[in-house]
Amino acid sequence: MAEWIIGFVEQFGYLGIAALMALENIFPPLPSELIMPFGGFSAAQGTLSLAGVIAAGTCGSLLGALPWYFAGRWLGRDKLERWIERHGRGFTITQAEHARARRWFERHDARAVLLGRMVPAVRTVISVPAGVTRMAFGRFLFWSAIGSAAWSGLLALLGSTLGSHYKEVASWMNPVTTLIVVGVVVSYIYRVVSFKPDAER
Repeated sequence: MAEWIIGFVEQFGYLGIAALMALENIFPPLPSELIMPFGGFSAAQGTLSLAGVIAAGTCGSLLGALPWYFAGRWLGRDKLERWIERHGRGFTITQAEHARARRWFERHDARAVLLGRMVPAVRTVISVPAGVTRMAFGRFLFWSAIGSAAWSGLLALLGSTLGSHYKEVASWMNPVTTLIVVGVVVSYIYRVVSFKPDAER
């Protein structure tokens, strides 16, 4: 995967970084931990500018968050609860777990979005409760932008600092990212198999 990401960024530059970061928010196994550091490495080589890399990563990340936010708004609380009742096993979540998560988000909405945008895997799903709880769009966009810029900037700076060693690091990141994806799939299968509705708990 690392070689493909590197080739894509080399070919499309800022647009490639934005597109990959948008996809990363929709398809989490595509890791920002490889995309943004390579952008930073390209900036260190003079191919791209560091500010442009961070801006592209932030814009792409925000674009990828929007479909999940609007999906949450479209679902709403009532629809989501009915949906969990029917399909909870497939998504390994019970009504009680959803209620706890919703209450937690309602207490910490701005902080939840800000910090959630900087945590792998959570980066994607944090947009859904923001939409479900009807968090104001401008507020969601503001805190998402700050969190996304911080995360993109940190990773780009890391790639810039690594300099010529980036490709060496990326080569061993390939099996690591594969292992993470396999771990997520195995964990999901276990959760589905061992899932118990609220009535059986």
